[in-house]
Amino acid sequence: MKKSGLRDLGFYILIFFILISVVFILFYSDKTDKLQYSEVRRLFEQEKVESFKVEGSTLTLSLREPLNGSSTATYELYSFDVFYDDLHELIDRQVEAGIIENYDYDQGFQAPWWSMFLPYVFIFIVFGVLWYFMFSRSGAAGSADKTSRFSKARTTHLSGDSHRVTFADVAGADEEKAELQEIVEFLKNPKRFIDIGARIPKGVLLVGPPGTGKTLIAKAVAGEAGVQFLSISGSDFVELYVGVGASRVRDLFDQAKKVAPSIVFIDEIDAVGRQRGTGLGGGHDEREQTLNQLLVEMDGFGSNEGVIVLAATNRQDILDPALLRPGRFDRQVYVGLPDIKGREEILKVHVRGKPLAEDVDLSVVAKSTAGFTGADLENLVNESALLAARRGKRFITMPEFQESMIKVIAGPEKKSRVIPPQERRLSAYHEAGHALVIHSLPTHDPVHQISIIPRGLTGGMTISLPREDRSFLSKSFMIEQIVSLLGGRVAEKLVLDDISTGASNDIQRASAIARKMVAAYGMSDKLGTVSFESGHDEVFIGRSMAQTRSYSEEIAAEIDKEVKAIIDEAYRRCEEILRENLDKLHLVAEYLLEFETMDSETFQQVFSDSKAVEAMMERKKKEKAQTTDEYIMSPPPPGIVNPPAPKPDRDPEPPDRP
Repeated sequence: MKKSGLRDLGFYILIFFILISVVFILFYSDKTDKLQYSEVRRLFEQEKVESFKVEGSTLTLSLREPLNGSSTATYELYSFDVFYDDLHELIDRQVEAGIIENYDYDQGFQAPWWSMFLPYVFIFIVFGVLWYFMFSRSGAAGSADKTSRFSKARTTHLSGDSHRVTFADVAGADEEKAELQEIVEFLKNPKRFIDIGARIPKGVLLVGPPGTGKTLIAKAVAGEAGVQFLSISGSDFVELYVGVGASRVRDLFDQAKKVAPSIVFIDEIDAVGRQRGTGLGGGHDEREQTLNQLLVEMDGFGSNEGVIVLAATNRQDILDPALLRPGRFDRQVYVGLPDIKGREEILKVHVRGKPLAEDVDLSVVAKSTAGFTGADLENLVNESALLAARRGKRFITMPEFQESMIKVIAGPEKKSRVIPPQERRLSAYHEAGHALVIHSLPTHDPVHQISIIPRGLTGGMTISLPREDRSFLSKSFMIEQIVSLLGGRVAEKLVLDDISTGASNDIQRASAIARKMVAAYGMSDKLGTVSFESGHDEVFIGRSMAQTRSYSEEIAAEIDKEVKAIIDEAYRRCEEILRENLDKLHLVAEYLLEFETMDSETFQQVFSDSKAVEAMMERKKKEKAQTTDEYIMSPPPPGIVNPPAPKPDRDPEPPDRP
């Protein structure tokens, strides 16, 4: 409304100015003299002008004989110089002859002679300013200053007081904090170490999976020591121009020396510290020169007293060996996944300031989140708080934690997705097959939830939560993993006499586990305890192109046979389990088709008291049918003749094909 009102007001103002202009033009045209220049010239030639006066551009004539009833006439001169050049000789003669008695003109303002050069001076100044700005932007003007700023390291300074993070904010990493405590003590009291002849490590490399808190631990070291903390990313050194990265490395250590004692933290150091000689070209590229300068600065002829380098990476295998030797990165601290005690401590840190209900038990949440990193746990707490806020609750309850945990693992539910009845039935038997096989395997993790509601890219899911943390995987456990992954495919084939693409990811994972068992872990009785793989994936194009296999074609064929034998045996074992529990497979699938989700308690009841589960299903079906009948038979509200029919809770079964 405000915009339309302003638009209307502007339109009315425009109309008003147009009317004023029209009136002025009409008025001016009525008042202006219609005298032509030819008539003015003729009046002078016929000696009818007695006197005249020029004021500005207006020529006023006093006539000897009235013209159109008036003894005066006016004319608007286009240019006085044109008038003067045309009639000044005639006027001079008539003045000498006494025909023109007197005349006068207003000289007005006379510009000085140098004013004619002002436009040229102005144009020259404008072009000079534009030229200066163009060259200063491109680096031609003040190139030395531009180059020096371009080669400066773009570091982030965090002093001991601003954004202070201490070891109290780092949970679930007691051993890592103990390793770094010596660095804190050295920065606080270096004399105690120097007097005894000890040398503090020049560099500490934090290695671990993403999200385990490597950057947080580095900030905590700076916060505990109360020293300057200079943070920079490894990618900030890499530039298009060769030599810039090396210059930034020098500038980084110069900045650190000025504020020593200090900590230099290089995040994602693998961006600049990759192994040399792994590309297709020579060794004079930007990254290698930057790495060479970093090696010299950390342990060269110069000394970096009071400067400790912390670095973080999750790809230690691709770092250059010269970077990892003692004297540069003396220590390598592995920051791994937290155990159950560490997860509980991390959860306590992240729930600070958040209102929790009395039913929330963080120890239970910690047991249910095996394999979660610190970042995953932070995301879990945040998702629980968001879910509680959406539900209008004042406190975060245990159901929010449980639902958010599944959301972090598999993504949000897609309840609005329309699924054909055939796909729902296939998904139900697929997930029921997974669950039954998992339950029948002795060392496998128990089933936590079964669902045929789509999440992310999956049409359904079977969640099994670990009972305990595992550091190593046994051969029997890996074989059971393969058997459980084939449960969906075997159930489809056994019950529906058909298979689908829904098991493609399961087959890929099962095949990868079997190949690792044979080629990497030496778990094949036929091939023996021999590893046929390097242990890490190749990430360098130059090295991968020149790489040759360390085993023959016969061994490769044997590996393929062993992998297939493991998969075939797992398939046979899976089929045997499902045939023995075929009635339970149908019961679980029917439950999923009816209610879409089955929790662990109901699933365990299928094996302990299946009759009770069947009775519960019949009772819930009758309650639904009764609710639907009451809705249909209830009279419509006033004003509605035909009430809308209720939508069915489940898709109708397809008709049987002949």
